[in-house]
Amino acid sequence: MLPTPSPTPLARARRSPARAAAGVDQRFAVDFDYPVSFTEAMFAPGNRALVEAVARREPGRRHRVSVVIDGGVATAWPGLHEAIHRYCSTHADTLELVDSPLIVPGGEPAKNDPVLVEALLRRFFALRLDRHACVLIIGGGAVLDAVGYAAAIAHRGLRVVRVPTTVLAQNDAGVGVKNGVNRFGSKNALGCFAPPFAVINDAAFISTLKTRDRTAGIAEAVKVALIRDREFFLKLEADADALASGESRATRHMIQRCAELHLAHIRDSGDAFEYGSARPLDFGHWAAHKLEVLSAHGLVHGEAVSIGIAIDCRYSARVGLLAPEDAARVERTLAAIGLPLWHPALNRRGPSGGLEVLDGLEEFREHLGGELTVTMLRALGVGVEVHQVDRDHMAGAIAGLRMERAG
Repeated sequence: MLPTPSPTPLARARRSPARAAAGVDQRFAVDFDYPVSFTEAMFAPGNRALVEAVARREPGRRHRVSVVIDGGVATAWPGLHEAIHRYCSTHADTLELVDSPLIVPGGEPAKNDPVLVEALLRRFFALRLDRHACVLIIGGGAVLDAVGYAAAIAHRGLRVVRVPTTVLAQNDAGVGVKNGVNRFGSKNALGCFAPPFAVINDAAFISTLKTRDRTAGIAEAVKVALIRDREFFLKLEADADALASGESRATRHMIQRCAELHLAHIRDSGDAFEYGSARPLDFGHWAAHKLEVLSAHGLVHGEAVSIGIAIDCRYSARVGLLAPEDAARVERTLAAIGLPLWHPALNRRGPSGGLEVLDGLEEFREHLGGELTVTMLRALGVGVEVHQVDRDHMAGAIAGLRMERAG
């Protein structure tokens, strides 16, 4: 009698549905690290901030570097190309500049242009950049976002060294882990989480900013101070006039402290890639994102954030979370810095007659994955998450801003 053959793994699985459904609980952690340095005149031949950032893991070899520059920065710094070439020549044992720097459009057009990412990818592959090559991005937050996105999807991730050149980028967007572009009429519809290889904040770039661009970035510092650090808010309040005038000491302190708080949140929140529904660092942003679109980007991001902060502080006071006098202090501080508290787009109404800006709440909920979680203010320096927003009170908060402007 022939022996009965042992059942194959597939046969065993068919006879045992419970075993077929068994799986492996896969779990591992990835350790990310990136230095954020604060310097001045980074392309001066004796400044080693860039050399050390690029070569920090392999100091003994020569590193291939491709440079992309925000068009606005290139205009403000006509000698930047020559400075980059001279710096790389001085440090040729460590840095190999693979081509002349590429200029791309600055501001929101960089994130709105569907051709830019494809053009960047073609360039990266034409230059034969690999995963150990470095893309040096010099520019404002929108350029960092768009070029960073292209670099993140090339070979599943080229090394990126960010050089933020605006207040908003140096104290917030440029030190974080997000990359993305706008599509389908929505901000950051396409994007990814990809930490930079390093960040270099060069104070020299801030000195050439127009007043509007310099001031707009301070809104993010006010935001993070309000939800994380009362003493920082008090400092911003005391330095409001100095910040409005661009005084160097106050501006540098504001940028560095805001960046430190942003980095601490990414490091310590336990949700650096935002898998959950809470986004505390987006205080004031549900309205800001909608206002940018409603104003056809007539409002720059920081200005829209300022208005969003004012709205949410008023709402927090109306529902009994925040003392009214503290909401008033926030508005006075924003105004003293030179930030707006109102825009006509807040008056726009949809087909149903409701304020269109309130649609931003639903869009925010969808972006978060289904559950609305927004941060409101319980006290100066103390944020609180809420999952429901009373639209009547929110409309009342907006009406209050309108009446004060009219008065």
